[in-house]
Amino acid sequence: MNYKEPFRFIIVGIVATAIQYGVYLVLLGLTGPSIALTLGYVVSLVCNFFLTTYFTFQTKPTTKKAGGFVLSHAVNWLLQLVTLSLFIHIGIPEAWAPLPMYMVCVPINFLMVRFFLK
Repeated sequence: MNYKEPFRFIIVGIVATAIQYGVYLVLLGLTGPSIALTLGYVVSLVCNFFLTTYFTFQTKPTTKKAGGFVLSHAVNWLLQLVTLSLFIHIGIPEAWAPLPMYMVCVPINFLMVRFFLK
């Protein structure tokens, strides 16, 4: 593994997470946490795919890579929904629950995305 990949993944992840979390916070007052999380996830997914492909792993996007990326992110989205619900259930406020959720899900997502894009 190229030692720069995890660093670039972190940069892209910060951008994608900021987009997702921003949309989540805006929509949280209008919808429930699951819907807000899902809509934020979809918005950040498109940006994330192109940044991850070109910048993180320095490859070209293909339909096959997009399919693998979406599949890995579908698994990640489900993991996020479960962990978000868990953190809310144990008493973390809805506005803050995504933060520990990201700490659990981001490392797992890196491994899945790397597998599909490399």
